[in-house]
Amino acid sequence: MLTTHPFDDDKLREECGVFGIYGADTAAAMVALGLHALQHRGQEAAGISAWDGHSFHTHRAMGHVAGNFDRDDIIRALPGKMAAGHVRYATTGDTALRNVQPLYADLASGGFAVAHNGNISNAMKLKRDLVRRGSIFQSTSDTEVIIHLVATSSYRTLLDRFIDALKQIEGAYSLVCLTPEGMIACRDPLGIRPLVMGRVGDAYVFASETVALDMVGATFLRSVEPGEIVIVSDKGVRSHRPFAPISPRPCIFEHVYFSRPDSIVDGTSVYSVRKQIGVELARENPIDADYVIPVPDSGTPAAIGYAQHSGIPFELGIIRSHYVGRTFIQPGDGIRHLGVKLKHNANRALIDGKKIILIDDSIVRGTTSLKIVQMMRDAGAKEVHMRIASPPTRHSCFYGVDTPERAKLLAAQMSVAEMADYIKVDSLAFLSIDGLYRALGEEARDEGKPQYCDACFTGDYPTHLTDQEDVAPADQLSLLGERAA
Repeated sequence: MLTTHPFDDDKLREECGVFGIYGADTAAAMVALGLHALQHRGQEAAGISAWDGHSFHTHRAMGHVAGNFDRDDIIRALPGKMAAGHVRYATTGDTALRNVQPLYADLASGGFAVAHNGNISNAMKLKRDLVRRGSIFQSTSDTEVIIHLVATSSYRTLLDRFIDALKQIEGAYSLVCLTPEGMIACRDPLGIRPLVMGRVGDAYVFASETVALDMVGATFLRSVEPGEIVIVSDKGVRSHRPFAPISPRPCIFEHVYFSRPDSIVDGTSVYSVRKQIGVELARENPIDADYVIPVPDSGTPAAIGYAQHSGIPFELGIIRSHYVGRTFIQPGDGIRHLGVKLKHNANRALIDGKKIILIDDSIVRGTTSLKIVQMMRDAGAKEVHMRIASPPTRHSCFYGVDTPERAKLLAAQMSVAEMADYIKVDSLAFLSIDGLYRALGEEARDEGKPQYCDACFTGDYPTHLTDQEDVAPADQLSLLGERAA
């Protein structure tokens, strides 16, 4: 089986998106709409849990939101005015239904459902301790650790038990939880993973991105602040800040690639930032050429910015088909090499005999870039130059992004010149880390106190990586089959 995303398979992938709503007559239907807007954040599975005032109802399924939650009978089976949903992209381990979120459990305080975006970097250590104390795990997702920590806490109230659980967790998380007492939404103290709050009518909405608020007609109120817990119930909206304040480090790659360009992240238009990234890239790495060509679709805004600043015409030299299914079963190895053309094809009439600049958002393993460059050569390009709208990705992410191990990251193994030879381009250049910060409105990266989590570029991890430091690789797989979604 070959995926029909030959250009996307070599990307860093955000693991999931969350969406929750409290106070809507058709809560589950609203969640399904919100998840449609977040589908890009996770395409392997989706789930919705709802509370009708008496019971919890959950439907989880492998695959996209469409096809699983566009049936009236499924939505009718999820009654209630409070619901939460999740789209998932797994990292390692199996992709079984038991790992699809929201995860649900009956606790002493009542039912508890949780949808999680991020990765708990000490989950394996916590799981070992919990198992020794008698906990029985039903999934291989680190998200289940949160449920067990809440269940085993010695504090009396659910809120205090929840806070107790969070204080034992390292890493990144944005959570939307359903309880009989109301909805809980929270964000890790560094704000690594995003979470926003909105309102539609009398209902409150939480989502990974503002584009999901747009989908349901909700008005953006604000971002959930790093380290903040927001509780929505029949008593109104309450905010708690149980953590000592620290300088936030939101994920910088949300601006580069993860978020949809029509979202607003940290008060800034993602599309505008990506265009400005292109401007900075053109300032730092000019080259003479006939056309600036984006690698669709993520390279398009940066390519527009590069073209506008350089004065070189922007053209669509790679045409993407939007009508191909997610996977294609190959009838034989003999045509496997044709799979790349299922999704994209060179605009030969434009490219033939021309010097072109390809703009892409990143290079991970380099396999995709190699295919793209060869496609341009086959179409008759005279020269192929590549400009990357981010710094070299030299380090793995442990905060909720599917990243290859460092040994498989091309930039961790080769110099830029060696990478250029490997992917067979006439020249290759990356945006500098300071250029990326300038595109975000900063003068430069503050080496003493970085404004973002940029560990995938710099190796500067903002939290402890307990599981990476304390557990051997073989034990990691046996103790916890996958990182969270």
